[in-house]
Amino acid sequence: MRKKLQQTIKPLLKTFFVLSLILGLALSHADGALAARGSGGRIGGGSFRAPSSRTYAPPGGGGYYPGGGGYYPGGGGFGFPFLIPFWGIGGGFGGLFSILIFLAIANFLLQTFRRVGGGEEEVAYSSNPSVSVTRLQVGLLAQARDLQTELNQIAEVADTNSPQGRAEVLQEVSLALLRHPEYWVYAGGGTQQAKLNSAESQFNRLSLAERSKFSEETLSNVNNQLKEAQRKDALPAAGELDNPTRLIAEGPGEYIIVTLLAATLGKFEIPTINSADDLRQALRQIGGMPSEQLLAIEVLWTPQAEGDTLTSDDVLAEYPDLNLV
Repeated sequence: MRKKLQQTIKPLLKTFFVLSLILGLALSHADGALAARGSGGRIGGGSFRAPSSRTYAPPGGGGYYPGGGGYYPGGGGFGFPFLIPFWGIGGGFGGLFSILIFLAIANFLLQTFRRVGGGEEEVAYSSNPSVSVTRLQVGLLAQARDLQTELNQIAEVADTNSPQGRAEVLQEVSLALLRHPEYWVYAGGGTQQAKLNSAESQFNRLSLAERSKFSEETLSNVNNQLKEAQRKDALPAAGELDNPTRLIAEGPGEYIIVTLLAATLGKFEIPTINSADDLRQALRQIGGMPSEQLLAIEVLWTPQAEGDTLTSDDVLAEYPDLNLV
């Protein structure tokens, strides 16, 4: 009986040992694969300072009194700056200037009611204006290798220290993505509203969340500080690409994920992205932001280094909120 039992168990133990060996090999290759992926690129810059009252001209033709005397509204009619030099003039001009004062006050109240009724943002003369923090992500098939080259080139020459340069970065990256619609697979994003004094921390949280998904940043241009790291991981040998355990570890498919972050003065919002048309509209909106409205931007993409991969399992694990487009 014991001999028969041993004969039955022995093949099972042998099978278990072989399976354990295969699993161990697969896991060891998986560790190598995970170490080889995860590089990221980054372009960013900007600051969260209140707009200058001397340089910012709000819509409607208004402005600021010299010497910080406050804001006066634009529009037709007489304004307070016109009246100040004549204030207190008496004599025969009293009746005329009383009428002018009355008209100026009426005009001021009318312009105020129009702004309030129209829901206009008071960004121009608020020390803590509203800020929109927008995140837009696009997942593409890895066949769009030209896109990685374009992003590398943009990072190497971008002027991220000026508003015009940052606006140009958003424009160029959006344009590069719009040129590859045949590779779009995933997309997502949205806009959050905040006051200026809290917008920077909100922007930084979104940036850190994306950067933490990289094992390292191999190319970055932040505030005109260009850095390029040498990859520590050797590229896989040709024979390794045919290794079945490597294919099991890496999973099917390869992708590129591009993230655009932008903080803008006033109200800005991209559409909810459920289709390629929604994504196209969002890219056009974020790429068309005027430089004077932009506070800060970041463009992040992964993988950046040649030889890195981002599989469908990686996308599902790290970017679960993306939708198929």
